[in-house]
Amino acid sequence: MSPARKLSGLQRDVLALYRRALRMVRTKPPVVQPKFRLFVRYTFHAQARAVSPRNISAIEHLLRRGRNQLEMYEQSQVRDCWVSKQMRDWEEREKATTALRQ
Repeated sequence: MSPARKLSGLQRDVLALYRRALRMVRTKPPVVQPKFRLFVRYTFHAQARAVSPRNISAIEHLLRRGRNQLEMYEQSQVRDCWVSKQMRDWEEREKATTALRQ
């Protein structure tokens, strides 16, 4: 087995933000947690596809924007989020792809 590849500081920051977002989901009412989870997964997936891994300034910008957005969603007053048809369609494709792999 090969040794684990070390992550860059930027990669650790992105993963930390993703973990924080998933922890935020667990603080929301159980009935809306699937919507928040889909929102988080889709947003990270879409942003990852939209920017080159070599574009450090764009990634840093997205991290700042993501932190600010997450701070808003972490507030206890926020109890629901909007999920678009595009997000739901993406989720269905992800489920179908996962089912084919198994």
